[in-house]
Amino acid sequence: MSSCNGNCSSCGSSTCGDRKAESLLEALNPKSSVKKVIAVVSGKGGVGKSTVTAMLAVAMARKGKKVAVLDADITGPSAPTAFGVTECQGANEDGLYPALSRTGIQIMSINLLLDNPADPVVWRGPVIAGAVKQFWTDVIWEDVDYMFVDMPPGTGDVPLTVFQSLPIDGVVIVTSPQDLVSMIVSKAVKMANMMHIPVLGLVENYSYLLCPDCGRKIEVFGKSRLEEVAKAMNLPILARLPIDPAVAEAYDSGLMETVNTDVLAGVVDAVERAE
Repeated sequence: MSSCNGNCSSCGSSTCGDRKAESLLEALNPKSSVKKVIAVVSGKGGVGKSTVTAMLAVAMARKGKKVAVLDADITGPSAPTAFGVTECQGANEDGLYPALSRTGIQIMSINLLLDNPADPVVWRGPVIAGAVKQFWTDVIWEDVDYMFVDMPPGTGDVPLTVFQSLPIDGVVIVTSPQDLVSMIVSKAVKMANMMHIPVLGLVENYSYLLCPDCGRKIEVFGKSRLEEVAKAMNLPILARLPIDPAVAEAYDSGLMETVNTDVLAGVVDAVERAE
């Protein structure tokens, strides 16, 4: 309608046949192929979301799948560190080729494009969101079976951009056993529901510390409340990950592809079942 001002609340017509739902999905680079996209999210920072993303990518690669990691945490990128990569493969008129890890995991992060990875990214929200879109539209992802998107914490510009611009097949929510868990998980779940994206389940990180002497599980952060939260939200608990200094050391040393990922078996199953 020529008189339409885009404000549906002010429209006098109860039925507007000329209006159609507009998709905000960005087009994948024509040279790319990505079959399934899984977002790894958290309601707050510091819960080890990037570690879980890296471990999940490694676990899938070990199953013979072609895997990619899109680091959408523009202001706090860490994927290159986890996999020990420092530069992309190159670029041509078709687009930019991501970095390749030792086992062939494709990785794209803003830190691969900075002259100095230690330099801060001091950008406003729309510019950051635009960079994430370009990681999808301008990067050449080759025959990817599973792409894992390492999301920034919270529910701001970038998570919203990812949910609206990328064809997300499912969300894995990472949390920790602290009193804030109910509110944090609730925010992440509600945002995914608003975007009509299925939540595959919950992963509790830092769940316990295994005593090296007696093997007893020590709940460093207190007794977990995840069971009641999961029940209230009708979501499965996919994994409980221990505090493991070996994993932290491997992450900092760029050796994530050497860690044991058996603890993520439940998450891998949920990802494979995602439609």
